[in-house]
Amino acid sequence: MQDLFDRNIDYLRISITDRCNLRCKYCMPEVLSDIPHDLILRYEEILRICAIMSKLGITTVKVTGGEPFVRRGCMDFIKRLKQIPGIEHITLTTNGTLLEGHIEALSALDIAGINISLDSLDAVTYKLITGRDEMRSVWRSLHMAVEAGLKIKINCVPIKNLNDHEIIPIARLAEIFPIDVRFIELMPTGAKLEGISASEIIDIIKSEFADLSPDLTPRGFGPARYFKSGSLKGRIGVIDALSNHFCAACNRIRLTSEGFLKLCLQQHGGIDLRSLLRSGADDAQIQQKIAAAVRNKPERHLLNEGELITKKSRIGG
Repeated sequence: MQDLFDRNIDYLRISITDRCNLRCKYCMPEVLSDIPHDLILRYEEILRICAIMSKLGITTVKVTGGEPFVRRGCMDFIKRLKQIPGIEHITLTTNGTLLEGHIEALSALDIAGINISLDSLDAVTYKLITGRDEMRSVWRSLHMAVEAGLKIKINCVPIKNLNDHEIIPIARLAEIFPIDVRFIELMPTGAKLEGISASEIIDIIKSEFADLSPDLTPRGFGPARYFKSGSLKGRIGVIDALSNHFCAACNRIRLTSEGFLKLCLQQHGGIDLRSLLRSGADDAQIQQKIAAAVRNKPERHLLNEGELITKKSRIGG
């Protein structure tokens, strides 16, 4: 699909659930009411949307949440998703706490990649950030996933006075394992937290890896910028949506767990696909609506203008 700014939209992020077993300070409030089950898209509805979108040029699908493994039947859904003609790559984003029991199945499925959120290597700090004492289960899952040969990326959100002192220890995971470690600029959710810019992060990492330099080799399907060093088995990445706004190359759209197709992470525009599905619209009508909506995808986000992503937006990971 092409939008009005000649961007090729071929990447769909799907939030299969609004629920999560963690309560990260920068993401979800401790108390959050769950969306009623009947308002969440059924797996069959998501699969139908994906089949329609594959005909429009979507080739890569990222399965997210909330935490996707909180929803029963997640693995079976991924298997069925992989059978849709035209879907070439399926990746998964998880907090890693429930990953351990699915590693063998994911390996057999030959999934294109798994992103694991890991904001601290210290159990106390991890619990402070996430609200739960689960760091050790994530650590076990990381080891098992690497041993199984899965393509792993670590996602870390550095926050001043919380985990900023761990940037180098977390970066060193790419020295220990053949994985990519990505640092994500804190998005403005309204939480009283202060993030760290990508340039600051890279300067900190260069103090440990003096030969760190850009690596322009494609390493996935998203907007991360990667860096290499002779000391690393993997790569260091930064996702700098605020300081280096990469909207001109954006290739993605998002489907929320409630069935709303978001054209931009921050902007409100989009289309209610759940209503279309449940009102009896046929595939051709839905395809036409999606294509028309994507055509009008906003040129850029407004985060640099002070707009907030609300902590209760339920947009998905």
